[in-house]
This record gives sequence, C-alpha cells and structure tokens, in this order.
Amino acid sequence: MAYRLARFIVRLILRLVARLELQGYENIAIIDGGALAVSNHLGRLDVALVYYYLDRRDILVLVAEKYQKIGVIRWFVKALGAAFVDRFNADLNTMRIAMNHLKQGKILVLAPEGTRSPTGALIEARAGASYLAAQTGVWVIPIGLYGSEDSAVVDAFRHFRRAHICAAIGKPFKFPPLQREHREETLQAYTEEMMCQIAALLPEKYRGVYTDMPRLKEILIEQTKSSPVT
Repeated sequence: MAYRLARFIVRLILRLVARLELQGYENIAIIDGGALAVSNHLGRLDVALVYYYLDRRDILVLVAEKYQKIGVIRWFVKALGAAFVDRFNADLNTMRIAMNHLKQGKILVLAPEGTRSPTGALIEARAGASYLAAQTGVWVIPIGLYGSEDSAVVDAFRHFRRAHICAAIGKPFKFPPLQREHREETLQAYTEEMMCQIAALLPEKYRGVYTDMPRLKEILIEQTKSSPVT
C-alpha cells in the first residue's frame, strides 16, 4: 500500500512540473532478470524519474545519506524500497545489499558519478558501478538524462511552464568477470566504457570529461551506421 501511494505521488508531481519524454524503452522492456541501470546525475528529480519510467516493483535506488535527516524523504525511501548510501566512505553494508539485489534477478539504479554534476556535464565516474556489474554478470543499461537540472526545473516553474525532461535508454551490455591480473586497469576500462555509453545518449554539451574519449567517438559512429536511413 505504501509503495503504491508513494509511486502515485511521485508520478503526480512529475506530471505537474515536467513534460517527460522517453526514448529507447524497447531496450529495457525485454529484460526481465537482474540489471544495473546507470545514468548521469543532473538534479533532485532524477531519483523520482526512475519510478516514472521503470515499471518494475523490484527496483533498488541508492539515495545520498545527506537526505536521511529529512522526514518526508525518509518515508519515501522506505515506502519505495530504496536505501541510503554513504557516498564518501566505504559503505560495505550497502554494497552487499546492492550485490545481493542484483544476484536475486532484480534491478539496481546507480549514478556512477556519485553526485550531481555542478555544471550539468559529465564528471569523472567512480568504479563502484562497473565493479558491481562485473562481479554479478548482469546486464548494464545505460541511460542519458537531460533537462532535469534543478535550475531548469525551477526556471520553468517560475514561468508557469513545465520543464522538458528526456531520458534516453541505450542498448544493454555486459562486462566479463574481473581477473586478478591487471584488475585496476580493467576496472578503469569498464568504467570508461560505461560512461561513454551514457555520453553517447546525451547532447554534446552534457558529455563533459568524456567528450574527447576515442571510445565515445567509436560508439557515435556505430550509432550513425545502425540508424535507419529516412
């Protein structure tokens, strides 16, 4: 009951403040097992968008620990089955929860950057998300969000308009298991691959530190070749 009420409120608020656009839903609709959904992080509405776009009851979202002091957010986190995570210290308990969630065939949603980008463009990601993906062998679903910046949402609201927020879902992929040799280098390569896949779903101004990465350019070329000719 609490889950349905919380999700209803979240969806109602989003419809009131934003015009929501979804691209590539077919890339996630076919997955019914465990998956790690990863996206860039622009604004406070990003977490709420998960419960609008993903129609699954087994979603686990990790919320920054700083919001734990706010009663209404604590209620939403509990009602929606989310969890608080310490972004700046080794939170082994939350890591175990996340890994078990994936191994049980459920879906975990993470922002590899670990925090909202101060500029809106991608910042360097941490390795936690790619480590989880490699250790569990689940599908990785890249998602690019744009238009959800706090400043854009507030500005639209002040002018009695709804912000235009878009979520673009890319094709799922998997990482091979990590080996003992060259472990750190491999994990770094996995992280860069994950972020380049996200960057390829975003307008150029949002690509940030990954703009000039050779792998991003390869993905963009692949997208052009696979796009239908009209």
